[in-house]
Amino acid sequence: MKTAGLLSLLIALPVFAASKRSDDIKRIHASATVLNEIMHAKDGGIPQDLLQKAYCVGIIPSLKRAGFIVGGKYGKGLITCRLHDTDAWSAPSMIVLESGSIGFQIGGGETDVIFTVMNQGGRNALDKDKVTLGGDVAAMGGPVGREVQAQTDAMMRAQILSWSRSRGIFAGVSLEGASLRPDDEDNQALYGRAITQKETLEGAVPAPAGAKSLYAELARYAPKAQTGG
Repeated sequence: MKTAGLLSLLIALPVFAASKRSDDIKRIHASATVLNEIMHAKDGGIPQDLLQKAYCVGIIPSLKRAGFIVGGKYGKGLITCRLHDTDAWSAPSMIVLESGSIGFQIGGGETDVIFTVMNQGGRNALDKDKVTLGGDVAAMGGPVGREVQAQTDAMMRAQILSWSRSRGIFAGVSLEGASLRPDDEDNQALYGRAITQKETLEGAVPAPAGAKSLYAELARYAPKAQTGG
């Protein structure tokens, strides 16, 4: 009986891992869709100059079985970072955004969250096992509008800017008090082995084929900002 039970477990584990990997790929596609839809919004969107300057982009898509729900809940998504200050992006790291209260009350399960990491300090903080927004890194709601020049002192100091979309309403929203952590279980299922978020975001892990749609949207809306004359 014990042998039969062990055999059943050994058979079930690859099936479970494949199912989780499928969920991760769906989340990547959903993230690409969220970015595309928000940037196509007629009355706003994330200022493209901010996306072009971003070190990393994080997206928490509103999936029915893993939606972002306010009040002691959590949302699953991903983050990807530029490689060596270029137009190339790292493999996505699956992440979890958690908080007892995010500071806004918009319907449960129907919220998309996007955030940008705007400097090297914010990027370095992502190598930790857990990052508290507003504690470990300075965070604030981002401006809305295609050509907004975010040059206020507060914007310039913020390491992370964030936005949310719920029931058709898109706005900058503060995630202060929330925490970010890598989803180690989902990352292992996606990449086939235990990995650290640092490995993933530094480019040591090949991107999954299922991430092509995400990279297409980043190439469209977040090419590296040109400097110099």
